[in-house]
Amino acid sequence: MAYTGKKVLVTGADGFIGSHLTEALVRNGADVTALALYNSFDSHGWLDDLPESVRNQLKLVRGDVRDSALLNRITRGQAIVFHLAALIAIPYSYAAAQSYVETNILGTVNVLEAARHWETERVVQTSTSEVYGTALTMPISETHPLQGQSPYSASKIGADMMAEAYARSFDVPVVIMRPFNTYGPRQSERAIVPTIIRQALDPDCPAIMVGDTSPIRDLTFVEDTASAFLTAGTAELEFGRPYNAGSQRASTISEVLDLVLELSGSKKPVRRDESRLRPQNSEVRALLADCTRFAGETGWRAQTSLRDGLELTIDWWRARLNEGRVRREKDYMI
Repeated sequence: MAYTGKKVLVTGADGFIGSHLTEALVRNGADVTALALYNSFDSHGWLDDLPESVRNQLKLVRGDVRDSALLNRITRGQAIVFHLAALIAIPYSYAAAQSYVETNILGTVNVLEAARHWETERVVQTSTSEVYGTALTMPISETHPLQGQSPYSASKIGADMMAEAYARSFDVPVVIMRPFNTYGPRQSERAIVPTIIRQALDPDCPAIMVGDTSPIRDLTFVEDTASAFLTAGTAELEFGRPYNAGSQRASTISEVLDLVLELSGSKKPVRRDESRLRPQNSEVRALLADCTRFAGETGWRAQTSLRDGLELTIDWWRARLNEGRVRREKDYMI
């Protein structure tokens, strides 16, 4: 009921988490403007995969968060802004660090300035568990030191600091949502879970190629992450402070790999691919969320087990492969 009739803007609505959040907002009665990155293919990213009944209720806008004039125009009249637009592929950040600064930091400033100008009721800034780097203590609370172990994570730290600064300096009502590793349908193969699943299911892949399988991750199903965002958009929370959202369960990539092989029925060999490794001092070794602050103030909890979430994700990938809607390994390298 909290979203019924609410005017809501979602930046990065065309992405993985953004498309799930957009769908959830529509189903909760919100009046949603969905910003998708402009491209020449007449595509709105994953929004094009939403049911027609959902798409027909969206106001679709193409653009770029680096365009401050555009952000100012589309923010006018919005009650809540969910800011998810970002460059997120960690490997590419090593090659193009400046583009991450321009999109992730300056893009966030554009969102905050527009919200400040129009006196928006609330902004939800999307952070990431990558800002913590390799855990010094586990589980990781919001007081854990921030460590820029990749240009991507450094740019997200900068964006979070700008959100905190705008809350402190200009009283912009911004909540910093810090989801841990999210997985599920519509996630690209830049992430480890879809990389493993697609190779396990794809008949054109003779083996499953992976990098380092020893890192520990807190994996949260995407519908649970979208639920955390919905909660952050309306709950009584402190502005300018980060809130973790994760499953609070730790799994090694090796354990995830074994579970995918079991659930998919794949018997393929697993082989190490050196090209998939991060630089040695840049790999985040362990992430495990402490969500005490967010859970205590809102009652939110992740509801989906890793097994159930992986089953749903495998089913989605199997359907995509059967429909011929996935590029093969020889055409798409991680």
